[in-house]
Amino acid sequence: MSCRCVSRFLNYFQRGGMKLELSKVVQGCRLGVLIGIGKTGQHSLELPGCLLYTRCATVPHLTQDTLHTLTYLPAGAQVALDGLAEHHEVLEEFKEGVRKFAGLHDTALFCSLHDPATNCPTGHVTNKTVSVWGSGGRIEMTAARFIAMQAVIQPDCYQSMADGETWQTNTSRKRVHKAVNRTLAHLDECLTLHHKTPQLKHTEVFGVVEGGDILEERVRSARETAKRPVAGFVLDGFQSAAMEQELRGQLITAVTAELPVEKPRMLQGVGRPDEVIACVEAGVDLFEGFFPFQVTERGCALCFDYNVTPDPEAAALSPPTVLELNGERPAVEDPKQNDVGNTGTMTQFEINLKDIRYREDFRPLVEGCGCYCCKNHHRAYVHHLLVTSELLAGVLLMLHNTAHYLGFFRALREAISHERLQDFKTTVTKVDFGGRKQLH
Repeated sequence: MSCRCVSRFLNYFQRGGMKLELSKVVQGCRLGVLIGIGKTGQHSLELPGCLLYTRCATVPHLTQDTLHTLTYLPAGAQVALDGLAEHHEVLEEFKEGVRKFAGLHDTALFCSLHDPATNCPTGHVTNKTVSVWGSGGRIEMTAARFIAMQAVIQPDCYQSMADGETWQTNTSRKRVHKAVNRTLAHLDECLTLHHKTPQLKHTEVFGVVEGGDILEERVRSARETAKRPVAGFVLDGFQSAAMEQELRGQLITAVTAELPVEKPRMLQGVGRPDEVIACVEAGVDLFEGFFPFQVTERGCALCFDYNVTPDPEAAALSPPTVLELNGERPAVEDPKQNDVGNTGTMTQFEINLKDIRYREDFRPLVEGCGCYCCKNHHRAYVHHLLVTSELLAGVLLMLHNTAHYLGFFRALREAISHERLQDFKTTVTKVDFGGRKQLH
């Protein structure tokens, strides 16, 4: 990358733009606020946190009215290029960006390359192009086409093009090395074109850190990406199915040690609560919010406890279900064996409301939850909606699961602030004798 281009970008960042303000660092966990996001700098994100998950810039199952029944919505939402690329001409004619097009007026937008809840075919990355997959099939992206697409989407931040196809186990060292080189080359070209695009004057670029499961390549990718004038970093290839949690933690810790402390680190492909906590301990700030959608698509409800100081009176209000009175408990698959990238696989943090045991369970999904679903309906009703394939089931579950997941992140930030992370981890991950979370 030319020194002239680097100098121009440095001048841009010196004039203002996105800034990370850290208030506390505890056991590797970074507590802070990402401020100055957007054209006018009006948006901010509390960290650690997650982005609101969307498909084609719309939260699945929810209208704008139902979405805004939720409190504490994050100020940032994720839009994926693969869902928008085939609508380039429409957005280009609209001229005002996807935010206004989708009615996300008070939301900062981060544009990722792929939808985190969708498995992408591999084998379609070259030295000059990457591919995204829309409903009509594969769309090949050169750097010029990629930047032109960003210009019509007009996000506040976007991740650069990258070769992210080395997350599978047993990928050769040679292939991983090539992926890192390609990703850096794509980043340099994107930065050059970004600077020449007036519509992206107030848009930030996130560099992508690749490297598979090879420590040396991860460190090299992090060091080289940090030399570029990017606003933040995307840590790719750490999907839940890609590697063991212990190895993931070691690699992320090594990567974040190479990154400047004043810039945010976003992790892709990880959403399960226990894995989120482990990655926050390794230095991650920001996550994708796809996990509630996956749980909803399974017909399940998030029910894990994240309250470090529970109210004993509220706990006493929760009566046992008919089957629990008979001593029956649902079997749970070992979460270590689960691939949460597959929306058909349950985790230990949810209950399956399709199960007949909930047919006469008249409790809310979670006692004390303030979401619309829990305040107005019960498990038996959602069970009925699911077994009769009513569309309202997805609406109610998405409302609850999103509210519960956002509450988990608020509690995580509070635990870091009060230096009670170990108590928080114990609360989130504890299970009873039958394998289910004690909150059930």
